[in-house]
Amino acid sequence: MKVIQTALPGAVVIEPQVFGDARGFFYESYNQAKYHAAGITSTFVQSNVSRSSKGVLRGLHYQWPNPQGKLVSVLEGEVYDVAVDIRRGSPTFGQWAGVMLSADNHRHFWIPEGFAHGFCVVSDHATFSYQCTALYDAKADAGVRWNDAAIGIDWPISAPQLSDKDLKAPLLTDVHAERLPLFAE
Repeated sequence: MKVIQTALPGAVVIEPQVFGDARGFFYESYNQAKYHAAGITSTFVQSNVSRSSKGVLRGLHYQWPNPQGKLVSVLEGEVYDVAVDIRRGSPTFGQWAGVMLSADNHRHFWIPEGFAHGFCVVSDHATFSYQCTALYDAKADAGVRWNDAAIGIDWPISAPQLSDKDLKAPLLTDVHAERLPLFAE
């Protein structure tokens, strides 16, 4: 597998080795030894799948306390996936990295604990897979507004379909400090 660094230390794109022939293809979506060698030593405790239509944007979500790291990929379709560093004291606080994930490119995106995460669907439909390092915790569930100008994400859509929760998410500057993860060197 190939590991591609992003502008955010710790947030990496994984390109698995794909073996294909006339029957289709095969690849390892996760191999603990290889991921550990790449510096991703987290244990996954919950697996989620969502399906969305073109124009849907989900995010920017995070949990604090009880943060979740996420290994995400697309099983069908294509999405633009984004990680935002929201760790107080981080040299890259408020910065983002984005990557196209699709069923065709087989890429995975590792979003470490302490980052907000979101994606928008650019194909007709997308089936999205999340491997999480912590269980969902409704009391810790939080978000940041998808179009926060201070973050400045260059989304490939301008008028997405949003949930009420995502529509009402605060700007990053309006999130109380105790509701943001702390950067640990």
